[in-house]
Amino acid sequence: MRWLTCLLSLSCSSLVFADGNLSDNIRFSSEALGYDLQYRVYEPEGARRNAALPTLYITDGQWYISRGELPKLLDAEIAAGNIDPLLVVFVDSRNPDRLQQNRRNQQFFCNPRYVDFFTEELLPAIDKEYPTAGTRDERVILGLSFGARNSACFGLMAHESFAGIAMQSPANSEMVDELRFQYMAQEKLPLKIFMSVGTVNDNTQAGQQFMETLKFQEYDLTYREVNEGHDWDNWGPLLDDVLHTFFRKE
Repeated sequence: MRWLTCLLSLSCSSLVFADGNLSDNIRFSSEALGYDLQYRVYEPEGARRNAALPTLYITDGQWYISRGELPKLLDAEIAAGNIDPLLVVFVDSRNPDRLQQNRRNQQFFCNPRYVDFFTEELLPAIDKEYPTAGTRDERVILGLSFGARNSACFGLMAHESFAGIAMQSPANSEMVDELRFQYMAQEKLPLKIFMSVGTVNDNTQAGQQFMETLKFQEYDLTYREVNEGHDWDNWGPLLDDVLHTFFRKE
């Protein structure tokens, strides 16, 4: 949580920011889903000079930009040499023609069509357009709440495309228990996992049990538990932990 510490200290004034680029919304027509989506892409400074960038895909990407201010954090962490440069795809969960219509409840519940959209359409499009590594070992998917549940679903359903899954406050308790049983019922998958929960009205018990299951199966797991609720006071300060888990500079 060094980003939060910096924000609260006088040393922030000396922090150096890289000059990454966040694209405008890019519209994408999905055959798998039968409707259009939109996303934005963060490219680190000098991205086109790098031949094989790791890639972070984020569901509810619009919130990670507006509430999490993740592009600013990426600039700072890359400039400080804490993480390797990476490409980030912020996938918007809303209908691009009617932003008040959020489709997350139909996308994030282990929906095989949403998985197909990613694996058969979005990933090839990004790898074709941008200088990515283009391999599962260099891909991570991140989400919060139902989006965290989606990350767990991708671990089960799309581990051939993603080696890393990051879950912030997976919801809700019954659904987390269902996923825990699914992970328990099969052999350990080739995944690196970040998981965090809050201790204030945040499905804490279900999250802790899921964590224990993953530890029992000896997953490469980074687990964080904070005294916050199901909100950005919990998720925002942990974003640097997510980045360091998967993209820490050697």
